[in-house]
Amino acid sequence: MLLPALLRRSLILSGTPSSTARGGHSLHFSVFHELKSTFALSNTSETISEEKNEKKGFNRWFTLPPYTATVDGSVLGNRILNQGSQAEDETSTTAITALKWVLRCCPELPRSLVQKLFRLRKIRRGSSMIESSECNLEAQNQLKRVAAKDILNVGDQIFLPISVQVFPRERARDYCNKEEEKFMHSLVLYKDPAIIVINKPPGLPVQGGIGITRSLDELAASCLSYDYSEPPRLVHRLDRDSSGILVMGRTSTSTSVLHSIFREKTFGASKHHVDSEKKILQKKYWALVIGSPRRPNGLITAPLGKIVLDDGRSEKIMVIDNAESMAFQQAITTYRVIKSHHGYTWLELCPLTGRKHQLRVHCAEVLGTPIVGDYKYGWQAHRNWEPFPSNFHKNQGKKQSLPFGLDFENGSVAENSPRLHLHCKQLALPNVSGALPNDSLDHDFSELECLELDAPLPSYMRRSWDIINN
Repeated sequence: MLLPALLRRSLILSGTPSSTARGGHSLHFSVFHELKSTFALSNTSETISEEKNEKKGFNRWFTLPPYTATVDGSVLGNRILNQGSQAEDETSTTAITALKWVLRCCPELPRSLVQKLFRLRKIRRGSSMIESSECNLEAQNQLKRVAAKDILNVGDQIFLPISVQVFPRERARDYCNKEEEKFMHSLVLYKDPAIIVINKPPGLPVQGGIGITRSLDELAASCLSYDYSEPPRLVHRLDRDSSGILVMGRTSTSTSVLHSIFREKTFGASKHHVDSEKKILQKKYWALVIGSPRRPNGLITAPLGKIVLDDGRSEKIMVIDNAESMAFQQAITTYRVIKSHHGYTWLELCPLTGRKHQLRVHCAEVLGTPIVGDYKYGWQAHRNWEPFPSNFHKNQGKKQSLPFGLDFENGSVAENSPRLHLHCKQLALPNVSGALPNDSLDHDFSELECLELDAPLPSYMRRSWDIINN
């Protein structure tokens, strides 16, 4: 069934708010927020019919908004980190291919379908002066075939074949019921037009993989898109058994900016001297460790490397003593003792780099104080584990049932099998939404507001806190 003319007109959108860059080009952040349908390639008979119509000049097209210059998220992220300074070879905008523009305008259009349309040379490019709803024969003859890798010029429009059908609005796979969606909404700590921040629950993997049926990125796409057609995208990661603050980008541009900030923060800390007065991005974890560090605070600089185990089925991170023996990544962490009692210590950990298992390895191998519940890197300390003697851990009343098989109650130090006590509690980062104004990029990034976020501890860690400090 072909799209009615009225529906086609409603889909010719002007895009979301944009800003103006040098040279007067419009900076496009995200488009087609109102597009909610998915598409499928027409069958063979429709394709043959389309070819006949093309010869007769009766083509009709599904038209995307005119291309506008796109913000280069990496450049913008670097400028935020450098508080406005810009390298001579940096430009505020980036070129974009026809393939990327189609996927950005139609985020729910399957990538495989778009690539097939390009491969079959069914997609055209034309001037923004051509109206898709009233294309005459002369205007149609001006349309040129476009390849997936062709770079677009400002004002270009992409025309998709109208023979693409619209499926019902129901998602092909609904990941969340009402109870699960309500639970996901309860995890949201902060939300603005650019980012969404959640308090990741322990036990929920961030990304899918072998043996994983539910992952946070998948659930966020289903439950936390709100009025956006684009799903939230991961910017950084937390281990499956860790909990706390997790930042996601709400648009492709804000995600690119955040990626740049997190990446450059790690690169800068690993290559240069750590400047404690200039921390554009700062994460603070709380961890309960076995034992106590020799010093109440300090800086850990220990390179990390990866070793493969079980014929490639698993891997482990370790401190590299001889940097020439194997590949490594520089890893830097600051720590501070919060409270020490009964052979346990609460630490505040600030990773200045973002390496896999960095905090767990630094605590276990460098400080000699493995994190409670870390059976991978602190297995020796847990071989003869004895629960902390206390009646405080006993639940009062009916146990709360949570979706996805999650459990926040069990796992304190008073139990036989404690869970990992590592929680990203605080995070400070630039207000990316404020860096994407409706004005120009020529403003003072040094005055950019800083967002300060705090995530409460999961129930079992709060119980451990109360037990040890009683």
